[in-house]
Amino acid sequence: MVEAALRGVLRDALRVVESQGGLPGEHHFYITFETTRPGVVLPDRLRAQHPQDMTIVLQNQFWDLKVFDDALEVTLSFNRKRERLRVPFAAVTAFADPHASFGLQFQTESGTDLDDMDDSGAAEWDALMGDGETNDEQGQPDSAAQTDADGANVIALDAFRKKQ
Repeated sequence: MVEAALRGVLRDALRVVESQGGLPGEHHFYITFETTRPGVVLPDRLRAQHPQDMTIVLQNQFWDLKVFDDALEVTLSFNRKRERLRVPFAAVTAFADPHASFGLQFQTESGTDLDDMDDSGAAEWDALMGDGETNDEQGQPDSAAQTDADGANVIALDAFRKKQ
């Protein structure tokens, strides 16, 4: 019941963004999801680059956000090519708005959990949530932020993944 309620927070936050047509001010959302979960729809080239999980950023360059009871759909730019993604809420493992210092970590069938993070993963989570050093004016954590060819931020959350 708790997991369902927390996923409801994610869904409701996205519905606000959907109805307003964007995020207010400096708010931006990081959404991490398992790419192997049933119902995840993304282009084969992105699935090949992210065989286990992927983090998307909703900030300035996203289009046509649609929020359903069980999933979100959004168009994002990857290397200057717009791609449509569908992400079931059951596939989401993390949701954060660093501007609001807010984040949620979700249990999935594969069992990701904040308690299973090593010390470096916990440090990156703290940095993502605004408790760490940053490397730019948008408050991106040093160890997590990169910029792709479009100038868009790409966030690496490898430290959050369960070590196998």
